[in-house]
Amino acid sequence: MEHVRDLTLLPKAHLHLHFTGSMRPSTLLELADKYGVRLPEALTEALTGGEPPKLRATDERGWFRFQRLYDAARSCLRQPEDIQRLVREAAEEDVRDGGGWLEIQVDPTSYAPHLGGLIPAVEVILDAVESASRHTGLGIRVLIAANRMKHPLDARTLARLAVRYADRGIVGFGLSNDERRGMARDFDRAFAIAREGGLLAAPHGGELTGPSSVRDCLDDLHAARIGHGVRAAEDPRLLRRLAEAGVTCEVCPSSNVALGVYERPEDVPLRTLFEAGVPMALGADDPLLFGARLAAQYEIARRHHGFTDAELAELARQSVRGSAAPHDVQDKLLTGIDHWLAE
Repeated sequence: MEHVRDLTLLPKAHLHLHFTGSMRPSTLLELADKYGVRLPEALTEALTGGEPPKLRATDERGWFRFQRLYDAARSCLRQPEDIQRLVREAAEEDVRDGGGWLEIQVDPTSYAPHLGGLIPAVEVILDAVESASRHTGLGIRVLIAANRMKHPLDARTLARLAVRYADRGIVGFGLSNDERRGMARDFDRAFAIAREGGLLAAPHGGELTGPSSVRDCLDDLHAARIGHGVRAAEDPRLLRRLAEAGVTCEVCPSSNVALGVYERPEDVPLRTLFEAGVPMALGADDPLLFGARLAAQYEIARRHHGFTDAELAELARQSVRGSAAPHDVQDKLLTGIDHWLAE
């Protein structure tokens, strides 16, 4: 029988983590009390009970409920010190789970009203990232994400802002929220601005809708990575295309099940993607609401899909290779993965 190695000691990169969703439940409860914010009852009960809220976002009502919980949590982030705390704690959690590199995704317009405007919000976030990186030793970078529920002109503004701060740690540009709303091609100019500025294109696709949304991300936005992308498993030709192009899918098993994309952990098509040669980077998405952080995603691959330690090591390598980490950081992490497997 194969020796089962500790997954929290496996070096890995975390490429799909949303800003507010990275918060510790205890921190949200403290901040809600601090600002007198009354959280939705379902969220409060879940946080105090130690279980994630019951969510299902495969229909409009379910997605609205998920978004309402997320917005309530986000409303508790009002001061620079709250932002500092969130990023530091997210980094600490990743280090505890074996993370050696983190790319955290944020839409700064959501925090701008409390932080003095869009540019001050970006600077507060980047200052917090720099401080957390020094505090924990974890390499951290930022992806600015546009909201596909808003006008494409807003996305262009964010893309220009992201390029402006590329020398401060912004490495990519994303597109999030309900992919059933807003066509990918409506945001093509924003992504062109980001790519021309040297940023990695990493829109969401292939989660709530099928393979066509992944193709749209490739054709219209020239994605280098796909947030989620799991529904590509339904189209063998698309799988071949992703594999041949080396486009990394940021797969988040816990959130796929929590939101009802798949009924059970074993239904998430990790094996299908892996055996098709599609690079994957397992991610926690929004652990505040889904209850599982980075190492738990690898545990799902091990427990529910029979991934061996050698295969788990390869998943970790794929996360590192798909990252925007400098070559020396990648080399150090890849060496660490080899050492983990050799022990």
